[in-house]
Amino acid sequence: MFVCNRMTADPVTITSVTTIADAVEIMRSHKFRRLPVVDGGKLVGIVTDRDLRTVSPSQATSLSVHELNYLLAKLHVKEIMQRDVVTIAPDAAIEEAALLMYNHKIGGLVVSDASGGAVGVITETDLFKTFVDMMGLTEGKTRLTIDLADDRVGALHEITAVFAALGLNISSMVTCPLPDGRKELIIRIDESEIEELKERLAAKGYPVIHAVEIRA
Repeated sequence: MFVCNRMTADPVTITSVTTIADAVEIMRSHKFRRLPVVDGGKLVGIVTDRDLRTVSPSQATSLSVHELNYLLAKLHVKEIMQRDVVTIAPDAAIEEAALLMYNHKIGGLVVSDASGGAVGVITETDLFKTFVDMMGLTEGKTRLTIDLADDRVGALHEITAVFAALGLNISSMVTCPLPDGRKELIIRIDESEIEELKERLAAKGYPVIHAVEIRA
């Protein structure tokens, strides 16, 4: 799964000389939380809803609303935009986007191509939807948590062989590290009758420690 498959392509952009008042209106009308700033086809910055809130009218100012609106109509985005933009390439893996957002503590990334333009935006909401789709949650699955305390070489082969022997198709599978160093294996299947599966896995040394049927 790549960023280009999950991003919003051809994003709405503004220029560095767009007034703050206009940026506020664009963000409000489209319900955006961020706007890429593009000059001459090149990404030069980004403005977020937080940036705009810092210059929006508040009760702490002695200026009137009319005076503030006048100032915002004169002030340009270049005065408040973030120039050091965290970007990602459209052909990057979706996991790279998630890691960048996690490390930088941000909720979205501008997708920039080789020419330096803004070709898309990918947000935490896009990643959340990707997770739901990848795990097949909208289809309704039985979710199994298998203890991988004995994470020896060939463990996954042994586990999947049990599913194959019972004619069970695995829809998704992911290994999750735990704080204490152990691992759990999360597997989703279509089958709801899993007693024999649990018995066979336990016999191999891989007990199912949790099972739940997730309905779409």
